[in-house]
Amino acid sequence: MNKESISEIVNDNTSKGGRVFDIFIQTLIVLSLIIYALLTEPNISEEWRNVLHISEWVIVVIFTIEYLLRIFLSPKPLKYIFSFLGIIDLLAILPFYLAIGDLSTIRVLRIFRIFRAFKLARYNNAISRLKLAFKIAKEEIMLFLLVSAVLLYLSAACIHHFEYEAQPEQFSSLFSSLWWSVGTLTTVGYGDVFPITVGGKIFTFFILIIGVGIVAVPAALLAEGLAQARKIMAVENGKHDDRAHHKDVT
Repeated sequence: MNKESISEIVNDNTSKGGRVFDIFIQTLIVLSLIIYALLTEPNISEEWRNVLHISEWVIVVIFTIEYLLRIFLSPKPLKYIFSFLGIIDLLAILPFYLAIGDLSTIRVLRIFRIFRAFKLARYNNAISRLKLAFKIAKEEIMLFLLVSAVLLYLSAACIHHFEYEAQPEQFSSLFSSLWWSVGTLTTVGYGDVFPITVGGKIFTFFILIIGVGIVAVPAALLAEGLAQARKIMAVENGKHDDRAHHKDVT
């Protein structure tokens, strides 16, 4: 099997071999996450714990082979290594190897195994559309985040002005007031800190109305971006199918 054939299996999920490879890796990702969850169970028997550890070894070895193959097959290996997906692929296996021989670090590094969940991003078209949607709406989202940061600051300053004398412990500074601002503007409202003055209550009323927009605006931007991303990917897939059909004919 030559390099081109291997690349078709590893990188081209439109081919039969590529689809089988993708399903195989996705299955291993899910299994590794289940194993991670089971290993946190305190009542699991030592025999089953050993089976799970061996299974994880096998999965990590396969992930390592996949990672090395992607470096080998990439036309620009360094670009892949430092790309988002390349870093995720590395983080999915690196903690396991770092923990070998040093039992004191196992518990610390074990949490990083959850990065394997992000490997699913490579094999999911919906996640690809989501990434493209963020790229399309990037400028609008950045502007919205800037406006939100300003609103958070202003609301914290105002509520501190209204509530400081009545509740000096809860609203001792602008920074402590930011906790209230975040909870109120995002409409979460934990209820641990709340205004008791008339001015603070009236101000909170208007902040709650603004908070609805804080939640709705990014959702609308993302929805529009997803709609555009779906159209773009549909056009690209159509072109890919045409090229594949032409290749089969020739």
